Amino acid sequence: MMQPIISFQQYSFKYKNQSEPTLKDITLDIYPGEKIWIAGPSGSGKSTLAHCINGLIPFTYGGDIRGSLSIAGRNPAELSIFELSRTVGTILQDQDSQFVGLSVAEDVAFVMENKAMPREQMKRETAASLERVGMLDYIDHSPYELSGGQKQSVSLAGVLSTDAEVLLFDEPLANLDPAGGRKAMQLIDDIHRQGGKTVIIIEHRVEDVLQQPIDRIVLMKDGGIEAVSTPDEILASGLLRGCGLRPPLYVDALRYAGVSLDGVQGLSRPQPLGIPGLGERLDGWSEQAAAQTPSQPAESLLDVRGLTFGYEPGQPVLKDVSLQVGAGEIVALLGNNGAGKSTLSQLITGILKPQSGSMRYAGQDMASWSIRRRGEAIGYVMQNPNRMITQHMIADEVGLGLKVRGVPAAEIKERVAGVLQTCGLYPFRNWPVSALSYGQKKRLSIAAILVLAPKLMILDEPTAGQDYRHYQEFMDFIEQLAGQGIAFLLITHDMYLALEYAQRAVVLSGGEVLAADTVASVLSRPEVTEPAHLKETSLSLFAKANGLASPERFVQAFINAEKKEKKGHE
Repeated sequence: MMQPIISFQQYSFKYKNQSEPTLKDITLDIYPGEKIWIAGPSGSGKSTLAHCINGLIPFTYGGDIRGSLSIAGRNPAELSIFELSRTVGTILQDQDSQFVGLSVAEDVAFVMENKAMPREQMKRETAASLERVGMLDYIDHSPYELSGGQKQSVSLAGVLSTDAEVLLFDEPLANLDPAGGRKAMQLIDDIHRQGGKTVIIIEHRVEDVLQQPIDRIVLMKDGGIEAVSTPDEILASGLLRGCGLRPPLYVDALRYAGVSLDGVQGLSRPQPLGIPGLGERLDGWSEQAAAQTPSQPAESLLDVRGLTFGYEPGQPVLKDVSLQVGAGEIVALLGNNGAGKSTLSQLITGILKPQSGSMRYAGQDMASWSIRRRGEAIGYVMQNPNRMITQHMIADEVGLGLKVRGVPAAEIKERVAGVLQTCGLYPFRNWPVSALSYGQKKRLSIAAILVLAPKLMILDEPTAGQDYRHYQEFMDFIEQLAGQGIAFLLITHDMYLALEYAQRAVVLSGGEVLAADTVASVLSRPEVTEPAHLKETSLSLFAKANGLASPERFVQAFINAEKKEKKGHE
């Protein structure tokens, strides 16, 4: 009988200075050559479990251990971190903290140098590893100059140069766009199949992980293992939502349509399910659920017409870009890295000046507006809140913009209190900023702009790095603000966010607008999603695979059903 390469037996771990264990009675065997996905919300214990596997516990993070853990038949606590790294190779979420070389070649060759490998062999193996991940052309570049997806590939090449039997991927899709996520998962699968490695993935992007085959899902909640099973069994059981994770959208759509998933095979990817009469049943449900109540078009707030801009003469980054955002409307700005989304936001906020075209705000030409005046009307929130926060105390951070504008202290105090109430941060008004969670800091960065009473806010990747529960809480908060008349332009790679919260989507690619329409229409058209490196929504792919009459109508039916269910829970 095959012996497990990793075996937890009634294993518990409690960090120093904590009253309760983070891992509770874990019993789990992982076998050589398996591909395992450890899933769970923030705080479920999955990162701590990973630290036990790669040796950070107990070598870096000390604490109280109960039960047993063996890796390749040995107790990791009795090995050095170097000895353990020969069995377990780790690819971290933050690649910058993992790089050790000044060039890509030096970084990939680091392990080989430590083995005193002959120089010519080292060169050959370094080149072979980079060729395998498609990064050979960057062999002489600094790893810090690369994009997020390229850094991920270089980290993979570095691990390929080791003899590690186990590869542990910690949030490998963080900060990758849909195309980058697809490539990363394909690369991980290629390494798994070709190298016979044991692969362990820790990630909360459900659909992205399931693009490639997974042997078993280990579902964690509150420090314990909730379930261990195949993807089909986990998806059919409905356990993902109970563990704070979002199932694939088409699985939810089947549930809304009243289709039983008991014993259904093939749920892990959008493919034909072989259920008799499924297409006709879903077409009937779609026709009924997709019907929309006509809504009044929102009064135009931001009107961008024929915008053209380039950093170098004769090399436009944006070409004849036009878009509109209505008062209280949420619009998703979608597109691949380098499409021009950030440049467009800098033009709107006045950091850059267009070479041609016009921008109007509430009917007024913005050409003569200063950056300060634009900042009072249009707020811009960066992806990372830590890059925006400058004050030590929460109330000081929110009131800073008013203070520099000479607003009286009594009025600042009143307005800050009101905004903190709106953002759910009032109980923390006297706290230091450092005491807030990442999601609370995101709210704080919005509060600091909201206090200036803008009517339009541009949010850059508002939900990056957040699990489904925190993502939902944050976006429900944004939706409430939109209900109060504030418009939002969301720069995002997240197709689900666009589907669930945006009224319309504008897609940029190569500096041009490919489409501006309802989200259901835009994300159901491969001629739009493919050049923009977006993902055609899994709803649309599922509808096509199962022969539905109108994929776009199926997508709209899902959107309406989601909104109806959300209202039912309010």
